[in-house]
This record gives sequence, structure tokens and C-alpha cells, in this order.
Amino acid sequence: MSKLFSALTLKSITLKNRIVVSPMCMYSSQDGFATDWHLVHYGTRAIGGAGTVMVEASAVNPVGRISIGDLGIYKDEHVEGLSRIARFIRESGSVPAIQLAHAGRKGSTWTAGSEVKILHSTEEGGWPLIAPSAIPFSPETPLPREMDENDIQQLIQDFKDAARRASEAGFQWIEIHSAHGYLLNEFLSPLSNKRTDDYGGSRENRARLLLSIVDAVQEVWPAELIISVRISATDWVEEGWTLDDSIWLTQQLADKGVDVIDVSSGGVVGGVKIPIGPAYQLPLASKLKKELSDRISIATVGLITNAEQAETILLNGDADLVFMARELLRNPYLPLSAAIAFGEENIEPKQYERAF
Repeated sequence: MSKLFSALTLKSITLKNRIVVSPMCMYSSQDGFATDWHLVHYGTRAIGGAGTVMVEASAVNPVGRISIGDLGIYKDEHVEGLSRIARFIRESGSVPAIQLAHAGRKGSTWTAGSEVKILHSTEEGGWPLIAPSAIPFSPETPLPREMDENDIQQLIQDFKDAARRASEAGFQWIEIHSAHGYLLNEFLSPLSNKRTDDYGGSRENRARLLLSIVDAVQEVWPAELIISVRISATDWVEEGWTLDDSIWLTQQLADKGVDVIDVSSGGVVGGVKIPIGPAYQLPLASKLKKELSDRISIATVGLITNAEQAETILLNGDADLVFMARELLRNPYLPLSAAIAFGEENIEPKQYERAF
């Protein structure tokens, strides 16, 4: 058996293989509600054989959306549509997962395909932005309001409520999005967090909000189910968040019982030179894996485009899980074809047995 198609058990959940459909925004919602598009989109990738299908960044409150088309998990009414997706993923043999997110100062946009429009006013359909400090992401984006203590406590409650809804919807894995320059990443990075209170200054203070959210989520999320955190392991800027910071943070998250660290990078400031290429973020995951492999599972993501590449990553011990993104948009059935190439048996849906 290939390593890629070996099972992995995390708490009470067994993943049938190490392929995870990475959360990718579809910009196809109204007021956060899931549609038939989402059911078919995610269901296709479950039928395609991925071990886990992670639903895109789902905003924990309305102003936490990146765009007006983002999925949401900020209303109890959102649960019904999300539950259809989770149920179908599970019935198709994959683990249903969902990413909980807040866009922070990178929100209030209109997005369609590759086109992005910044919405500067409520008249355009936008909303006021919040952030750890009143620093815009770029000269083109609106000035965010610095969050006060009430905002912070409400945000913690919003993540907690979102986790409860995710459980009610039948998801078996939640991921807290703390990467790519969105709100929790903004708190972590000294480039975007200039606060002087308990949530700014030292590394410990800047991580306080994320760690408090993990604590709150665990109060409502079933203990036998999976929690992961996506991090930007480095800002790719010398004065910013570093890989050493991420090693420290991963230790803190492992202490709290987080099961998986999903290792990405960048996004907190623009204009940064990133060495993009095949599996360009793998060295970051590999370092965390070597430092903490006995305490927490490590996932890698970023320009991983074929099964042989993913298999090599796992065989080399650089990660425990491989998140695949755009390649699974191009070919949602990549896991099935890869399993055949690796000589795996009985991997197809029963409805496809005659064709196979």
C-alpha cells in the first residue's frame, strides 16, 4: 500500500487516505447560505476519493467575510444547508471538514473569478473593517477600526458559536483559520499588530486571541472530533512572524490538544517576494514535523499537483497529510486515478463499480 492511501486515525476519526481537499473560496453565496453549487462542488470531490473534504473559509460573523459571496456560519439558519454538504461527504466515504474564519482588514470585497473589487462603502454593499490595529492592508483598502475589548470578546464568542453550528451540521473536523493575513494572523504578526494591551507587544500577547479561541471552541466542539489550525508559518519578511515563532505557537497549540497544524505562509502584507514553486511551502511543514512530530500531525499545502509528489512528501516524513487545492479543481477525480496507478483496490464508489 502507498503511504498516500494509508489510513490515519485522529481521535475517533479515521481518514481513509492522506489527501485533503484544501478550503478554497467559491464566492457563490448570498448572506452566507450554502447553495446547490456547494453541495455538488464538495460532493464531487468526495466521490472523487479524497480522504477529507474541507469546506471553504466560512465567516463566523457577517463582517468576517472576505467577500459578499463568502459562505457563512454566523446564523443558526446556515446549519441546514451545511448539513446537506456534510452528510453527503460522509456518505461518500470522506471526512467532512469546515474552516472557520474572519477576514479582518482584508474583507469587504466583491469577487468573481479572478476579478476583485474593493467595496469602500455600505452603499456599494461593503462593511466597516476591524483589525488589531488601525492599519490598512494596502493604500487601496479601507482603514480598519482597531478592535476594543468588547470586540475581542464578541469574536471569541462568534468562533465558539460557529463551532457549535459546525457540530450540529455534522462536520467531524473544524479548522481555525489563522493564516494568509486574515484577522487571527493579523493579531499574530508584529507587522499588523501594534497594540499595547494584553493582545499586543510580546509574542505571547499577540497569540493570546488565537489561544483563547481554541479554548472557547473546545467547550462546545466534541472532544472526540478533530481540530486543526491553519497558520502562516512565516510572513516572508525579516521583521515579521517567523518559522521559529511558528514552532513556538505549534507547541502551545499541541499543549491545548489541537490535532493538526495546516502549514501555509504569507499574506499579512503585500509586495513580499515569496519563492513560489512546486511544493514551495514544504520546507516549513518539514521543519515543524521534525520538531514536533511526536505531539501533533502536520499538513502541508501549496503547489502540490500530483499524487507522486504527495507520496514522496509522506515517504520522506515531511508531513502527515497533504492538502491539495487548485489541482483538485481541475481534476476532482485525481485521488481515484492515483489509487489505480498505485495499485489500490476497491477504492471507487459502488455506483461506479461497473465502469471500473
